Amino acid sequence: MDHFLYQNGQLHAEDVALSTIAEAVGTPFYCYSAATLTRHFQLFQEALSPLPHLICFAVKSNSNIAVLKLLANLGAGMDVVSMGEYMRAKAAGVKGEHIVFSGVGKTREEMRHALEGGIRQFNVESEPELEALSQVASALGVKAPIMMRVNPDVDAGTHEKISTGRKGDKFGVPISRAREIYARAATMPGLQIVGVDMHIGSQLTDLAPFEAAYTKMAELVGVLRADGHKIDRLDLGGGLGIPYTRSNEAPPLPTDYGAMVKRVLGHLGCEIEIEPGRLISGNAGVLVTEVIYRKTGEDREFLIVDAAMNDLIRPAMYGAYHDIDALIEPAAGAPMQPVDVVGPICESGDTFAKQRALPALQAGDRVAFRSAGAYGAVMSSEYNTRPMVPEVMVSGDHFAVIRPRPSYEEMIARDRLPEWL
Repeated sequence: MDHFLYQNGQLHAEDVALSTIAEAVGTPFYCYSAATLTRHFQLFQEALSPLPHLICFAVKSNSNIAVLKLLANLGAGMDVVSMGEYMRAKAAGVKGEHIVFSGVGKTREEMRHALEGGIRQFNVESEPELEALSQVASALGVKAPIMMRVNPDVDAGTHEKISTGRKGDKFGVPISRAREIYARAATMPGLQIVGVDMHIGSQLTDLAPFEAAYTKMAELVGVLRADGHKIDRLDLGGGLGIPYTRSNEAPPLPTDYGAMVKRVLGHLGCEIEIEPGRLISGNAGVLVTEVIYRKTGEDREFLIVDAAMNDLIRPAMYGAYHDIDALIEPAAGAPMQPVDVVGPICESGDTFAKQRALPALQAGDRVAFRSAGAYGAVMSSEYNTRPMVPEVMVSGDHFAVIRPRPSYEEMIARDRLPEWL
């Protein structure tokens, strides 16, 4: 469910027409619905009740501080993978004890910064990282709470670039060596084992891979406890997918996921952590763009829009599909025409959709790329010296710009000429 619906013939975000925002901030822009973010977070809260749990929003999916603040006010923790994300979480008012630090390449500086600022746990991904964290924590005279990220060798059945739980992936330690590595961690100074971590991938549309991984996790917990380790907390990662198109069957609901978690892991008496990102923020955002030209090619029609792959890279990087809706609702029975929707960047890959059936749109018409609230603005760049697009949040009948569009002068002023030029 989201809150982007037609009202009186215009596409709205909650009670604000997207065309009203376009007139105020220009296009392209990202728009997020506070009501949708809230509802999706609450679905997870309900799904995991009454198990003790903490929902840690995956900051990498959408790191705007206003989004983080809204979720933190609802009780969310944060899953971060860099010092920058850690600092964003803290700037949004999230306490250190609600921040989980994941990622394969944590530096000693990042470890020190998090230990000094407060941290719930480090999800450790390798033995060299374990050694480094032990040394940093010991030097500070503190204990670093840790989980090992255990790779269960389960194929998530998702896109190659977002699958993370197979034995050939770069993430985690092999489950075949988990017992040995936990035994070593227990002898190292400056470390406190608190649980086990797994994350097998992103945009999963089937619960079977989750259940296979969590079954292995439950077995591992039994082995580790028998070895004398105190395992009080399980981090299950994220990855539950969203429907990117209305024509596809919807992925499992959080309630289905929660029921499976209770069935497979509920008997262990552990606090459960999950790290959803996409399912909370994905359908809570759209990217609004305006048609610059309609171009007739030799064998197809093109809509050239003012958004580009630097603004939303998912179609170019993953071949991802996003539903596209006109801001003005087409008349019932209006003819649909196949068009390629492309951006202005000088790359053939700057293509959002090929032969998509859309109304007869012309220059000046506006459309919204749906399901753009996750891995949209957060992955954008200034390629072709294009300004980062503004981000807007809507709540009820009002909206606010939560990241302004920089001017060209501001962009250029960041460069520095050496004295010898």
